[in-house]
Amino acid sequence: MTREPRDAPQFYLTSPAPCPYLPGRDERKVFTHLIGRRAPALNDTLTQSGFRRSQTIAYRPACETCRSCVSVRVKVEEFQQSKGLRRVARRNADLFAEARRPHAASEQYALFRAYVGARHNDGGMADMSMVDYQMMVEDSHVETRLIEYRMPAENGGPGRLVACCLTDYLADGLSMVYSFYDPSMDERSLGAFMILDHVERVRRAALPHLYLGYWVDGSRKMAYKARFLPQERLGMDGWKRVG
Repeated sequence: MTREPRDAPQFYLTSPAPCPYLPGRDERKVFTHLIGRRAPALNDTLTQSGFRRSQTIAYRPACETCRSCVSVRVKVEEFQQSKGLRRVARRNADLFAEARRPHAASEQYALFRAYVGARHNDGGMADMSMVDYQMMVEDSHVETRLIEYRMPAENGGPGRLVACCLTDYLADGLSMVYSFYDPSMDERSLGAFMILDHVERVRRAALPHLYLGYWVDGSRKMAYKARFLPQERLGMDGWKRVG
């Protein structure tokens, strides 16, 4: 049966804008909409092709003279923690983690504002309101969860929120859409711990991949992703193993 034209995704190209990762360069993106019943399957296909999701948009870099943004996914079955990552796991073994429906709350937003203010106050998210945050979390036509990480309370149960990750559930694994954490707790390496926790979630589901988004050689903001080996990076000839 031939698909009707309205079922085929339409792709668009953005105008040039300053690159957030490499100074002095411009970026362009190709994007399409993820809406309706076709959204989950399309999100699977596009993520495997190097796209990322933001609300109901799937996008990937389409820069004319630069290929520095490289999609990265961890090969979960073969992943082995380094000594440094084992220390990260031990430091955070007391945290409570729970995957929840993507519903925005003021406690999350306060943590998000603290994180963005400390780490990305010159970026596009610096002026996001609570309504903007709510749209980021809740505006999704695919299977999405918000995974919360909490310190233990005095009664032994979950207490203060210290980290969150908006996560898409895919046919071949998980995709970490956006994560944030308490910037005053650097000693815990919460960003790395959330990746370790997601690796274990993928492993328990017997799926092969954890998608980390883009790695940019030369960008300090993205350097941490190279720690999680073995991984695959998407190039002109497809996914290539590293590590």
